[in-house]
Amino acid sequence: MSHPTDPERPNTAMVHWDLPRAPTSALMMTQVGAEHGVPVEVCLRGTRLRPDDLDDPQREISAQQELAVVVNLLGALGNPPGLGLDAGVHYHLTTYGIWGFALISSPTLRSALDLGLRFVDLTFSLGRIRGREEADEMQLVLDAPDVPLTVRRFLIERDAAAIQTLQSELFATPIPVHRISFAFPPPAGGNGRAAEIFGVVPTFDAAENIIAFDPELLDAPLPQASEHTATVAADQCRDLLARRQARTGLAGQVRDTLVARLADPPGADQVAARLNISGRTLRHRLAAEGTSFRALLDEAREHMAEELLVNAGLTVAETAQRLGYVEVSSFSQAFRRWKGVGPRAYRAGHGG
Repeated sequence: MSHPTDPERPNTAMVHWDLPRAPTSALMMTQVGAEHGVPVEVCLRGTRLRPDDLDDPQREISAQQELAVVVNLLGALGNPPGLGLDAGVHYHLTTYGIWGFALISSPTLRSALDLGLRFVDLTFSLGRIRGREEADEMQLVLDAPDVPLTVRRFLIERDAAAIQTLQSELFATPIPVHRISFAFPPPAGGNGRAAEIFGVVPTFDAAENIIAFDPELLDAPLPQASEHTATVAADQCRDLLARRQARTGLAGQVRDTLVARLADPPGADQVAARLNISGRTLRHRLAAEGTSFRALLDEAREHMAEELLVNAGLTVAETAQRLGYVEVSSFSQAFRRWKGVGPRAYRAGHGG
């Protein structure tokens, strides 16, 4: 595919280990442990987390800390195949806060996928998710190359079961996947649990971990769709992610550089020179962080456009100029791609 809705955005979503995240998923892992007789203290061993930390909605933890909880849990239980499936079905839309709210209010599955991959850092995945649209199916390709091999199966199973749970909740009814394949051996006890969750019998020992959907689902309307709510929720996702990303990694440094000079934005090689690295290194490191120079410039312009139009009260032409657009029409087209409506309509809908 490219991307389900926007070919200019990266279509691979991956974990950024230095970004903070809510402790909800780590708490759920300790609850899975409790169901299997593993004390919470064992799950939290070496994480510098206390049980009270996981109950604090204002607390943030690192992806590394959550991974440590998973490692402890599987170490205590002997890493049984299929445990990730049982864990993943507990990840509901409500588990993810504003990210889940944004998905459920999206107009279609296609737009929900677009938003979900764009803001995957607001989820609890510890792997990589890549969207790929083929002629006869929409595929989500799962992998977890950055985690120890001993926990990789669990995390892929967890993500797969969570994705199926979310899809069923988006449509308010269980929807079998088109097909599913796993790149690991079948469980010794049979694959009945997987067939129960996904509605089809999985293929094991495959080349890739794939969840494939009927492409006709992509543009089917979602029952709780709300254009206004989806716009507000997507804005809140962007703001929350921006706060977490602030000055985090190379992407944060590039973003700061661009925001300071949006009226005449520097090119990738110019930014690289300011950061004392080569343009090639810049591109490779941004790709490793799951983004690109163009995507960061797009995000910076999108965020600043809203500020200038709604809060600063600038005209569309003034905003376009401040963001480095030579033609107002080019800005309007970009804004419609970001928000789904033109800049004048957006400002009118936000009290401008």
